[in-house]
Amino acid sequence: MTRFALGAAALLAGLAAFSAAAQDFEIVETPSVTQSPLAQLKPRSIVFADKPGDDLVDPAVGFMRFEDWAKVRPVQQQLLSLYPGYAEPNVEIIVDGTRRRYRERLHMYVAEARFVISRPPASLRIADLATLPFVERIDPALKHQRVAAPDPKRPRDSRVIPNEHPQRKWCEGREVVICLHSTYKLEGRLPVGIQLANKIREGSRRISDTLEFDSELTVLTAAEAGELGLAKLTGVDTAPVGALEQSIFYVNQVMQFGKLLAVFQPHPSDPGKTVVSVFTALAVESNLLGKQKQFANVPVLRNLVPAQVLLGRSSFNSGKSLSAGLPVYARNQIRAIAAILEAGGQAAGKPAPNPVR
Repeated sequence: MTRFALGAAALLAGLAAFSAAAQDFEIVETPSVTQSPLAQLKPRSIVFADKPGDDLVDPAVGFMRFEDWAKVRPVQQQLLSLYPGYAEPNVEIIVDGTRRRYRERLHMYVAEARFVISRPPASLRIADLATLPFVERIDPALKHQRVAAPDPKRPRDSRVIPNEHPQRKWCEGREVVICLHSTYKLEGRLPVGIQLANKIREGSRRISDTLEFDSELTVLTAAEAGELGLAKLTGVDTAPVGALEQSIFYVNQVMQFGKLLAVFQPHPSDPGKTVVSVFTALAVESNLLGKQKQFANVPVLRNLVPAQVLLGRSSFNSGKSLSAGLPVYARNQIRAIAAILEAGGQAAGKPAPNPVR
């Protein structure tokens, strides 16, 4: 028991030290990361942008329409969509016994960030980042389990089928790849708010207080990064040495897909440093955002309007993870990744490995 207590204390101390290290990185807001001069980026600073501008934001909900994103920022849309050639999916529903086909409209949250780590690209072991321990350190509130492949028991409904990769099966056909099943229990007042919403919406599809999602974590080689043209995405004029990519291809509610892409490039003027550009793209179902009037008309749920909760502008938001809203979550995620990489890819307090399901 004494050894266990000492070990637990050491683990908690290590995690606290890592959290402090992550907070040491200063977030510097900028209209555009790719247009921000690299020479002005200070040590332990992260330039960050997630506000696309009034010309791109749908004023009704505060997010970009997928079609506007594709039109105004085609390079982002091409490289940050779930897979090359991805488009808003066509889905089928049954209304009054009749099968109907319609286009599932999406709205996008996109964040871009850049920081410099004080180690040369040759010292990086990017393949070591495609691991369960790396993902676990980014956000302890999310619980991850490594799985052998996407869950074959999940119903092949029309919402899931468009997310299947057209050229290969997810989590297969890559030299370095793992498959993850992740869960996140909403925090703070959100579960209570969801219970109330389910009572009011009795007869409609129930909202869960737990997010579940499956993702593929893989590494892109220097050759693959060059072939995809990732330097066009980052705006840094050196050849990428590789990239880390996480593709969320199944979410049980709220979102259609997600993508995290971290690109590693030599610093143009200092060979002893590496420039890391990180992009987060989350596709939110437009019909969910359109439910804001349904909640706004109920006094007790007035602050549970989905768009406001996702943007972190609701009294129901809390914590530092997804319950805080996408902008807060994205900033904390980037801070954690920067701290891990600056520490050499190692963070204090390694969690015990999970068995493959």
